[in-house]
Amino acid sequence: MRLSALRRSLTAKLLAAQFAVIVAGSATLALVAFAIGPGIFRHHVRDALGIVPPDVMRHLDEAFRQALALSLAFAIAAATATAAVVSWLVSARIVRPVHGMAAAARRISRGDYQARVTVSDGDELTTLGRAFNEMAASLASAEERRRRLLSDVAHELRTPLATIDAYLEGLADGVVRSGPETWALLRAETGRLGRLTEDVSKVSRAEERQLDLCPQRTAAGAVLGAAAQTAAPAFEAKGVQLVVEPNDGVPDVEVDTDRLAEVFANLLDNALRHTPPGGIVTLVAERSGDDALLAVADTGDGIPPEELERVFERFYRADSARSRDRGGSGIGLTIARALVEAHGGRLWAESRGPGKGARFLCRLPAAGS
Repeated sequence: MRLSALRRSLTAKLLAAQFAVIVAGSATLALVAFAIGPGIFRHHVRDALGIVPPDVMRHLDEAFRQALALSLAFAIAAATATAAVVSWLVSARIVRPVHGMAAAARRISRGDYQARVTVSDGDELTTLGRAFNEMAASLASAEERRRRLLSDVAHELRTPLATIDAYLEGLADGVVRSGPETWALLRAETGRLGRLTEDVSKVSRAEERQLDLCPQRTAAGAVLGAAAQTAAPAFEAKGVQLVVEPNDGVPDVEVDTDRLAEVFANLLDNALRHTPPGGIVTLVAERSGDDALLAVADTGDGIPPEELERVFERFYRADSARSRDRGGSGIGLTIARALVEAHGGRLWAESRGPGKGARFLCRLPAAGS
């Protein structure tokens, strides 16, 4: 509907509603005035003048009725004109922002997620406008994440697919020998594709709360101990020391131990990739209020302050080439955060800057007694 048509329609409806009120009020007023007014008027005339001749009284009654009718007519005309002006002003005040929202909604439906509406006053329309802008911003953010995800997935798939295709072509042309090294490389690339697709599926299920959790009460220290035991061979092979600090007084947590093992496997893998040989990675659990706080601290590359939150985004890499060479898919930290949040907890990163190491902290609610 065009703005003028919408305004006419809304103005007509407002005017009709107010005119109905005016007609009902005027009819009631006229009924009461003509039924009661003449009697009261005669009573006051007799009090003021005494006995009045009948023809004089008829003349006075007629004058009173004409004056009353004329007054009501002017009052109704003034009320109708006022209602028309008010209806037009109110409809204009309502229609303009509604039209703006409709235009912005059409732009968003066509893919322009930067469309916004102007808000100024503090009434309900302003609240609606702000909610609309928040919705538009959320859609823009979701669309940006979708585009980035598709771009990153395509980029991640391109390298292993190109490697596999090149080796298959070489095998077909006889340029590449079908020896153990070739088959091992092909298996590694297909394994990389498999891990990537599994990670994408896993993080999507976790973020949409579609994981089946089997929580059980367990000691927070036991979670860290199991994670350290599993990761120990990889740390030993690289020459990075893995330390688990004592954790007395830490409350138990109620978690799915397998899922939480995935969390700390990802955190330890991330710490190992970013810690050079000779470095130290420390696992520690402590009480934080009523909650348990589990941390993975390393002496590695560190994280710039502006990237502390972005490291949890899908496929985000501070240094794409180095991270890809080190074997990271770019989804591990995203999966870890989604799994922690599925347990009602919180996962975040801290660092004093590049070259000063990093800490990843996981806060989990204590198990109920």
